[in-house]
Amino acid sequence: AEAYRIGLVNRVVPAAQLMSEAREMMKTILGNGPLAVALCIEAIDRGLEMSLDEGLILEANHFGLLAATEDMREGMRAFLEKRTPAFKGK
Repeated sequence: AEAYRIGLVNRVVPAAQLMSEAREMMKTILGNGPLAVALCIEAIDRGLEMSLDEGLILEANHFGLLAATEDMREGMRAFLEKRTPAFKGK
């Protein structure tokens, strides 16, 4: 509850519900563009070993990579058209 109060986590659930909640969260994450998810995971992994400035540079570089992808364009189109995006991992 303290971690939630200070913003460290976005949800607190009883232990008995942990796995079902984790699965639901996983479905939400995996519903996003696969390239973006992969780069987010990489940024988290690498970011643990970096300073804040280095992490911000990594994030900017990843954003630059994603900006040139078909998935980024599809995501923006889908948002504007109020529909679910059809990501292709390209």
